[in-house]
Amino acid sequence: MNELDNPIQRSDGFGIDNLPYAVFSAHNQQKRIGVRLGTKILDLGFLEESGLIPDTPRSSVFNSPNLNALAELGPVYWLQFRLWLKDFILNPASGLQQKKRWLKALVPLDQITLYLPFQTRGYTDFYASEQHARNVGALYRDPANALLKNWKHLPVAYHGRSSSLVISGTPITRPHGQILMASAGDPAFQPSRKLDFEIEVGFYIGQGNQLGWPIPIETAEQHIFGLVLVNDWSARDIQSFEYQPLGPFLGKNFATSVSPWVVPWAALQPFRQAMPQPDIPVAAYLAQANRSTFNIPLKLTLKTASGYSQTIIKTNFANQYWSMAQQIAHHTINGCNLEIGDLLASGTISGTEPNSWGSLLEISQDGRQPLQLANGENRSFLADGDEVTISAVCQNSDKIVSFGEVKGKILPSLSL
Repeated sequence: MNELDNPIQRSDGFGIDNLPYAVFSAHNQQKRIGVRLGTKILDLGFLEESGLIPDTPRSSVFNSPNLNALAELGPVYWLQFRLWLKDFILNPASGLQQKKRWLKALVPLDQITLYLPFQTRGYTDFYASEQHARNVGALYRDPANALLKNWKHLPVAYHGRSSSLVISGTPITRPHGQILMASAGDPAFQPSRKLDFEIEVGFYIGQGNQLGWPIPIETAEQHIFGLVLVNDWSARDIQSFEYQPLGPFLGKNFATSVSPWVVPWAALQPFRQAMPQPDIPVAAYLAQANRSTFNIPLKLTLKTASGYSQTIIKTNFANQYWSMAQQIAHHTINGCNLEIGDLLASGTISGTEPNSWGSLLEISQDGRQPLQLANGENRSFLADGDEVTISAVCQNSDKIVSFGEVKGKILPSLSL
């Protein structure tokens, strides 16, 4: 029973301080909810069936194909259940230590299939990293005016396609689109030659708001259930021809990969850090007295078709100009109703140094300066057979919390 011997201090970041939620299936069972504990998942559906979870407000909260029913119970219940679960795991009198029950309740990860954690009807991708916005703006405009006028007045975002959210590990087929080459007068319909990744962190809405009623910035964080890793795949050449005047469309909506482990809001509090105030005064609904974010180190590893693997980017979620509370407040200020399960993502996260820039578009300067890998290969953009893995681990003097990873491999375009 190794996972229970020392569930507090685990070097893999999946100990008692984390307990991330996931939706899984095993042994030909239906989808259900569990929490990761080391190299196993604790089957909360089994605990619910066995009558071991006290005071469940309704039936089938954990025997559910998504986390929506759990989220609907609200932040007070989320915290109460988390405290109960910690005690249940650590307390020898809980009965979990009994071998027969342990064998049924704790399922090895290699025996499960993981799914998207929420039923999501709305996906919004922000543009919250100033360095990323400056890097991209400088590629196509005067670098001195890289940021557009609106950027520091409001959190810029676009609405993505929730139907093409995919779980980590889902292969990504190279998309087709209309592409305007620099030397051509008219666009050509062809596979994207500038397929790219974006290092992002997303957060799931656990409590929505009524249509017409904005969420005040003071209470915005109470609506967040937990955080995941996101890779918002981008076809830059398709995007560059289509985005004016209404923004991203086919260059973005073909796939967005999401990690399976939802790290609870409570688990991240030891990694909270202050953010500086905005450079310029903002509208009253965006004014936040004590802005904060989380210190979440991120890294991206590229594995080429040759089998060579190299970590090419290290950045941090803290490299954002707009806070999550400001993003929620802005999203709803016009009365837009967020719903349980909605996914809001940070947009590409870039630091100040080239090895912390969160996309190949920035690193290769739109292909003009290819990234040189240590084995002699180079990349301006992603090649067929490339596999991209984004991972994150938070750590301080006494706690470690892992997000796991979000992964995707590029497949050749379909013959159309």
